[in-house]
Amino acid sequence: MLANDYAGRIEVFGRKAGVTSLKISEWSESQNPNVKTRMEEEAKILWSSMPAGTITFVLDERGKSHSSEEFASLIRKHADQGANDLSFLLGGPDGHDPSTRTKANHLIALGAMTWPHRLARIMLLEQIYRSLTIMMNHPYHRS
Repeated sequence: MLANDYAGRIEVFGRKAGVTSLKISEWSESQNPNVKTRMEEEAKILWSSMPAGTITFVLDERGKSHSSEEFASLIRKHADQGANDLSFLLGGPDGHDPSTRTKANHLIALGAMTWPHRLARIMLLEQIYRSLTIMMNHPYHRS
């Protein structure tokens, strides 16, 4: 599975960049028939699982698109400031509850298009790996 490939790369290469662990958590989507309630329930699950003090990157189509270099710079900034945890939140099929977007440290987009959850996860993992290689001046990323 491609997501596992990138997760493995992050764990191996990340140690060289000071990343001590990678944890991927997944929850079942709410089965509530009301969209608003579903989103609220999913938001409660997401936020209750966040480590105290985590820096949150919420992926949402309303977010800001970044180049790979800009994304790496954001990660580097938080690492340099001593952040212990970075959390990247992918929403359910209905997207994120407005409260999640409001609480986010960073609201980011993988572009203007909507992506299925599994593809978005792979794209995010690849960009995290790419960011680590940029931070370590590894030739994986070519400008």
